[in-house]
Amino acid sequence: MPNPSQIADILRLRTKRFGINYQVHRLASQVSRRAKPDPQLKPIIFFNASSRLVGISLNAAFSELTSLALRLQKVPVVHFVCQAGMSRCVLGTDQNDFSKLPPCKACIAQSRWLYSTALTIPLTFQDNPQLRDTLASLSLGELMGFEYPMPENLQGSFQASTLVPLGQLVLPAIRWVLRRHHLPDDEPTRFLFTHYILSAYQLAQSFSILLDQTSPQAVVVFNGQFFPEATARWLALQRGIRTITHEVGLQPYSAFFTTGEATAYPLHVPDDFDLNEAQNDRLDTYLSRRFQGQFSMAGIHFWPEMVGLDDAFNQKAAEFKQIVPIFTNVIFDTSQPHSNVVFPHMFAWLDLVLQTARSHPETLFVLRAHPDEARPGKASQESVAQWVAQSKADSLANLVFVDSTQPLSSYELIQRSKFVMVYNSTIGLEASIMGAPVLCAGRARFTQLPTVFFPATQEQFQYQLSEFLAAEAIPVPAEFKRNARRFLYYQLYRSSLPFGDFLEEDGIWQGFVRLKKISPQSLSPDVSPTMKTILDGIRNEGDFLLNVDL
Repeated sequence: MPNPSQIADILRLRTKRFGINYQVHRLASQVSRRAKPDPQLKPIIFFNASSRLVGISLNAAFSELTSLALRLQKVPVVHFVCQAGMSRCVLGTDQNDFSKLPPCKACIAQSRWLYSTALTIPLTFQDNPQLRDTLASLSLGELMGFEYPMPENLQGSFQASTLVPLGQLVLPAIRWVLRRHHLPDDEPTRFLFTHYILSAYQLAQSFSILLDQTSPQAVVVFNGQFFPEATARWLALQRGIRTITHEVGLQPYSAFFTTGEATAYPLHVPDDFDLNEAQNDRLDTYLSRRFQGQFSMAGIHFWPEMVGLDDAFNQKAAEFKQIVPIFTNVIFDTSQPHSNVVFPHMFAWLDLVLQTARSHPETLFVLRAHPDEARPGKASQESVAQWVAQSKADSLANLVFVDSTQPLSSYELIQRSKFVMVYNSTIGLEASIMGAPVLCAGRARFTQLPTVFFPATQEQFQYQLSEFLAAEAIPVPAEFKRNARRFLYYQLYRSSLPFGDFLEEDGIWQGFVRLKKISPQSLSPDVSPTMKTILDGIRNEGDFLLNVDL
């Protein structure tokens, strides 16, 4: 039984949440009164079932505000909204008990606030005994590769295969929920995989009907990696429908929109773009703050402070000829299909690095775990720290392991290094800007441009690693640093679309937001460069890049 103080806290929280939701409802009502949809225009479908349960996450806010801005332009908008439409969903999965049902009641209540004045099509769940029986006897490997045909009445509008790759659509979500790349082939994992596939297939049928009935001009979904949105995106692309995904941008309160995979961050930097003096100064100011640990992403501030290399480290380093830092990444970012083009996964790369360290006792290898690996609530269950313990990597005299909880300055480490190794972490881009040679093992956002050494095969990687260790000096092509600065500038100031005029922290949950005091006019493309860019990208096939420096 809660005490009076706890009851008061609960009431204050409910009051605050009511105020946050009422703001959204009030703005949506104002939009609804101002503009009616033009029946001559094809609708745009929005679907975001995986960025929040209750409250308003950044991506929930990006989706909602964008849809309101479109409605102000008289564009018909349809929200495909989950109404207990999945037997298990990504955010509603209890990591300790997969049999536990998602908190649908609270999620549905939040959806009522968000879409109170919008046209919504509900996603509901209906069990499929035939599919369930088919899945019951499959191993984990068979579930990963599982495909299933759409009903015949929904196959006519497909441009390619009518087999839905349900296993591959579900796999990234399973890995994210379990916080691991290697999945155990046990009953609980197969149970969860089965329920995700059943849910994805039900969604596929419902969303196919919606696409066929509405013939939309575009579909907008959250990131496209979690199975609900990934399934919707796959279905839209099968029909040749333009599909946009969105994710959190690199700046605070910013969004990234693309017709590609938002988590892969496809970004075209024109060949003739070079930073002018003001742009160079702006980037240098950002970098100086970041090099001191003053940065955040998706509302998360990773390091309140950074610690330099201490006397103990310097004394140990003095015993070796050279220092090579190894920067890892969090398991979800390394487990996405577009990352693993050279190695099958990050740990295969680490196995090779360990083998190399054993044969090069003259080199001090410093293995740095990503600071987000141990974040409370999202801690990796297959971590670099576990790999170190299992492989006994830290027993090597020439290897130092820096855990994710240690606020050691990676930038000071880079300055002391002969060269840097990364899988696909952003630190590789920053190291290249600092002038360090960077040997990259996984496809990263910045490998779209020549910014680092990125061998195409494992054999080439191993050869280049050996060459770098033996070389007296490693010449770095001048284009690497230039391209790294150009790419980062575009990430920060052209592709990260600022929503700070509309949003602020909600004061309840880290990374969640509330609306500022804004009017519908604030969402007009004549007023907001952000909305102008997004609406042009959705409606007129624009590139979702700001064409001005804000």
